[in-house]
Amino acid sequence: MKRRKILKLSSGALIALPACSSKKGDGGSKIGKHGASSSGYGGHPVRLGANTQYRPPAYMNKGLRNPNMNLPSHFSGKSVTHSRGLSNQPYVAMTFDDGPHPQNTPRLLDILRTRNIKATFYVIGSNVDRYPHIVRRIVAEGHEIGNHTYTHRKLTALSNSELRREMRRTEDAIVRAAAVKPRTMRPPYGALLQRQRSLIFSDFTYPTIMWSVDPNDWKRPGPSVVRSRILRGAHNGAIILAHDLHAPTIDAMPGTFDDLLSKGYQFITVSQLLALKGQV
Repeated sequence: MKRRKILKLSSGALIALPACSSKKGDGGSKIGKHGASSSGYGGHPVRLGANTQYRPPAYMNKGLRNPNMNLPSHFSGKSVTHSRGLSNQPYVAMTFDDGPHPQNTPRLLDILRTRNIKATFYVIGSNVDRYPHIVRRIVAEGHEIGNHTYTHRKLTALSNSELRREMRRTEDAIVRAAAVKPRTMRPPYGALLQRQRSLIFSDFTYPTIMWSVDPNDWKRPGPSVVRSRILRGAHNGAIILAHDLHAPTIDAMPGTFDDLLSKGYQFITVSQLLALKGQV
């Protein structure tokens, strides 16, 4: 009687396995010429069917890529608020607020890199101080950083000195993390008085960046709804609002990007969008 090994499974069940043997015809299997497994029943190779259970990662697309573009990013002018770019060019600026997030932002960066898309991240200063390595990665991969305040407070309720402190603390955090200065700002909730916009423009040279497409992804309507809302609202010169704070938003991005690329849109940063507008 052949010796058998006893294997205890994690469920507590026991299974008997035949002892290893180098003898031919012992019922074991051997590897054929091309690496196929041969059974002990006549030596016929075992052919495995396709693995229909495998699904590629969500950020694997169909080969669609944003083109490499050498566009200027220096802008000037007197306009303190922008919500869109030129309407005669198929450029859009994808923007993400409230990060960086320790899980969602790196996943988003993977999705963007696969498609060669450059985005603009409006970061919260306190999150920058928590995750400076993510901010460094954002900058290293060619994306733009914008100022989204340090504590995400409603700015219309602040004094001028408190407003300046929110801007300055965030700028300092970004410089510490990635050695770059933000060039634009976005107010939390889109709330900023006209006199405050002028003050920020005068003191920090930040124009206030609003948006022309808002999928209301912060309400978490689901990835398919976010995707359809962005696609439906997209237009030449669009500034698209989204939040990398929410995982369902990141789930929506691969299909959203592929839809927009397939329609001929090209992704650029907010500064590039403003530079194309020229003196405004």
